[in-house]
Amino acid sequence: MKTVEPPRGMERRTRDVLARFAEETDVWVATADTRGAPYLVPLWFVRHDGSFWLATRPATPTARNVGAVGRVRMALGDTLDVVLVDGDAEVLTSSQAPGAAADAFTAKTGWDPRKDARQYVWIRVRPRSVEARNGEHEMRGRWVMRDGVWAVDAGRTAVREAGPPVP
Repeated sequence: MKTVEPPRGMERRTRDVLARFAEETDVWVATADTRGAPYLVPLWFVRHDGSFWLATRPATPTARNVGAVGRVRMALGDTLDVVLVDGDAEVLTSSQAPGAAADAFTAKTGWDPRKDARQYVWIRVRPRSVEARNGEHEMRGRWVMRDGVWAVDAGRTAVREAGPPVP
């Protein structure tokens, strides 16, 4: 496949990523247990106050792995237009999760885990890095967040290109 479009600039990539976080509902969530055995599952999500919020049953491998290891990788999109998020994660009970985050999740997904007959826990993911690329030609400059800092400050002035240089 040959790409004819030029790579997006950092501000455009950041705007596109934030729009996807607001519009998309499904995300692939990868975790690993303490032995490194991987687990991948699709979950609904919302981004609220800079963190991602997901809900799952407490006995799932995702909840157990987050409780034991505290890290996740999430992916949106396909291989030609992907957003990857690496973050620190924690499991919270419904009483520990902020009501505003749970309300935002409910508004976005149409489902309120707090009102489900079965018990659910919340997973809060604080992003440490975000990669965005729309094809091979966007490998350079793909890091829109690194070490928890956006490369572009809220779509205004470019602070720096996050991440290591790509050869």
